[in-house]
Amino acid sequence: MPASRRHHRALAVFVHGLGVLAAVPALPTATPATRAEAAPAAVSAPASPAAAPTPRGPGTPGGTGAPVAAAGHAPPVAPGVAATGAVIPVTPAVPAPGMATTANPGAPRPAPPVTVTVAPAGTPVPGYRIRVRNDTSTPLDTTVRQELPAGASTTAVSAGGRATRSAANGTGEVTWRLRLPARSTTTLDTALAATAPGTSVTAPACAYTSDGNRPYDCATATWQAAPVPAAKVEEAAPAWRRPPILAAALAALLVLAAGGIWRWQRARRRRSGVEPTGTAPTVAGNPTYAGGAAAPGGGTVYPRPAAPGSSGRRRSPPVLLIVGVAAAILAGVVFAAAWTATQRVAAIDTTKQPTSGAWMGQSATGSVGVPLRENAFEFTVYRVTCETAGLTGRQCQATVGVRNLTPEQQTWHGQLQRAYLPGGNWVSTDEPATRLANLGRDVFAQPVAAGNREVLPLVFTVNGAPKPKQLELRSGVFSAGVRVDVP
Repeated sequence: MPASRRHHRALAVFVHGLGVLAAVPALPTATPATRAEAAPAAVSAPASPAAAPTPRGPGTPGGTGAPVAAAGHAPPVAPGVAATGAVIPVTPAVPAPGMATTANPGAPRPAPPVTVTVAPAGTPVPGYRIRVRNDTSTPLDTTVRQELPAGASTTAVSAGGRATRSAANGTGEVTWRLRLPARSTTTLDTALAATAPGTSVTAPACAYTSDGNRPYDCATATWQAAPVPAAKVEEAAPAWRRPPILAAALAALLVLAAGGIWRWQRARRRRSGVEPTGTAPTVAGNPTYAGGAAAPGGGTVYPRPAAPGSSGRRRSPPVLLIVGVAAAILAGVVFAAAWTATQRVAAIDTTKQPTSGAWMGQSATGSVGVPLRENAFEFTVYRVTCETAGLTGRQCQATVGVRNLTPEQQTWHGQLQRAYLPGGNWVSTDEPATRLANLGRDVFAQPVAAGNREVLPLVFTVNGAPKPKQLELRSGVFSAGVRVDVP
């Protein structure tokens, strides 16, 4: 064979191989059902003696001792491809951008070894029952803390609890140091002083590690007081705010204005009806008629009553009447405007959350221990503490519960979580300090699985002594987020 033909044939084989490799990713991926259907056909097909492999063993010349596959169990070969003994890997098909894909719920995190539940007690005064459960097979040392709102004081605490109060903001805390037996549940009780009727008290509780820094689990509950009696009499509104009195005053003013107009018109008619009538005057010694001069030619003309003359200039109404009518009209306009504004203000719902504009979801604001929901997450801040770090800075650690309410996993970012200072400035999460508080785990690197709940510490480093007055937490860049007031 000439050399040129050999080169052309080698080039054709090379190009054909490239075409086969390019077409392989487009082939459909074999599914388990397809393999299951193809297996019986392969087994039932008779194996020809020529195609049957020669068994080789350790005693066979050239044998290597390797196991030999039985007939009918050879790997399937794609149609149209020569059986060369090489298996071509099949790349799974990737959906094109824009095609609908199934939502990924993500892998949930394992349950914590210690769980906490809090329930309000059915007592006339605020009370709570805390249950701490150890689900492991070994005893554990834990620290349980229950946060109390500002102004609340304890009247009874279960054995081993110690109540403390902060002099800065008046908030309180009850602390227990426990050793939980394996597979056991410990119950703790707390009772607070009586509150005013209609007041609700929220007191969250958390179980921490023995050092009291890393939370195992947290829970919260709100004790609801008895409703205020419906027989309470509302205070009477001032006279100038009562609509019936305002309407009566306006009607009286309009009646007075109408009476003044009627009296003025009557006096005008009376003055025009009693005008005196005079005789016809003479001009240059000549008698005149009432309607003009005497006729030429002489004769005595007796005087006759003069005909009533034409009406004089029309009189204008008095100034006081004009001012009164204008004042009545002005008073009516002011009354209508005030009444409309009062009705609109009374119709405003002060408990309704403001709209979020272009943000996704609704913004929510609450206090420590209250679950707040936004677009994808439900945030609950259980505790906020600050300690001095360095010469001019402070580290504030917030124990935050995050629950994914969507059917797919969600990723959130540390730069979107903020702590607002009293002066209006804000700082984002200190991610290195947050990773250290979570024992080296980057809580923002892993998405939160669908329906999963995590309790973790977030650390904010602030400059100066002031403590943050509000935390802003959000799941995404366009989420409306929630705001938690820090006592």
